[in-house]
Amino acid sequence: MKTYTFRVIIEPDGKAFHGYVPILRGCHTCGKTLEETKKNLKEAIKCHVQGLVRDGENIPQEENAFELVQTFTDKELALTC
Repeated sequence: MKTYTFRVIIEPDGKAFHGYVPILRGCHTCGKTLEETKKNLKEAIKCHVQGLVRDGENIPQEENAFELVQTFTDKELALTC
């Protein structure tokens, strides 16, 4: 049995949450709570991957992805003089 791992990002969106899977373009969802958003993401991932397989496309793998978090000072962002 093959396993697949997908990085998900969940962000606050006003009074709710927005979740998405960067490697699965267009795979987005939302929820009123963090738990609801996680549940909705599982369903969105499942539907998205099933669609890829049905269309004869490859399932993207995270080892092909690159993630970077960049830090800036306020001076670098020209927020101060």
